[in-house]
Amino acid sequence: MISPLLSIRGVKTFYGRVMALRGVDLDVNEGEIVTLIGANGAGKSTLMMTVCGNPRAREGSITFDGRDITRLPPHQIAKLRIAQSPEGRRIFSRMTVLENLQMGAAIADPQHFKDDLARVCALFPRLEKRMTQRGGTLSGGEQQMLAISRALMSRPRLLLLDEPSLGLAPLLTKQIFAAIRELNERDRLTVFLVEQNAYRALKLAHRGYVIVNGLITLTGTGSELLERPEVRAAYLEAGKH
Repeated sequence: MISPLLSIRGVKTFYGRVMALRGVDLDVNEGEIVTLIGANGAGKSTLMMTVCGNPRAREGSITFDGRDITRLPPHQIAKLRIAQSPEGRRIFSRMTVLENLQMGAAIADPQHFKDDLARVCALFPRLEKRMTQRGGTLSGGEQQMLAISRALMSRPRLLLLDEPSLGLAPLLTKQIFAAIRELNERDRLTVFLVEQNAYRALKLAHRGYVIVNGLITLTGTGSELLERPEVRAAYLEAGKH
């Protein structure tokens, strides 16, 4: 049996005395797109940040490619080629687009920089025209493209995407999701996706998980979860765009 690339077992995460994750089990296999859906405050972003080491899991284990990373600091986790495009984008607003991409490439082999730059520009052609522009002057959609591209510049084996469609117009959301599909199908990039647009996320994902109040309550293929009446009632009625 093949081991998952990312395996989360019994993870509990706290903010002070408040338990945000209550014993989460989740797997992401190599080459998959796995999505995590849930309401605001359910623990989606907390789980993704816990994988990256901040906050750190107080109980349970997180394994990446067979290695226990539960206690590693965030910079060491990044060196294992786990990259995150965080919620709210968090680009360096005073830096140019090119400088943001250089920051993403800081842990990668410098000889690949030109090729990787060409790859993200092919994925998001808008960025090529904005290379000398400060990140803070970009539109919301362009900032999201930059945040994803910055993560890709580290040549990740696992890409963590936290709410990539948040605040975007439907057309831009469609472009972002098309790019995620292309990265997975063309490059076999493994993607763990947290997303409030449950309909689009489950249509894209090979498998999905539903989190409620810090606990996984459902799992299945993307198409299986799309058909579940409780998922449709809670997450899909307003999301078909």
